[in-house]
Amino acid sequence: MPSDTRTTVYLKPKINRALKVKAATTDRSLSDLVNAAVLEPLREDALGLEAFDRRAKEPSRSFEKVLEELKRDGPL
Repeated sequence: MPSDTRTTVYLKPKINRALKVKAATTDRSLSDLVNAAVLEPLREDALGLEAFDRRAKEPSRSFEKVLEELKRDGPL
């Protein structure tokens, strides 16, 4: 596995302090916390893309049609 890549990230001072406190209290490194924070939205994106691919062949309805049905059925 390739070694980690070093990069520079500029954080607001309060965020940096909070990360340092969290790192100290959880016995994790700043890099560990930042990697976890970045990885989570990437996972969410991957799940969203998978869901999109699974539903790609489903029939679609126009926004106007959905509004029409909502008005007809009562919620609007």
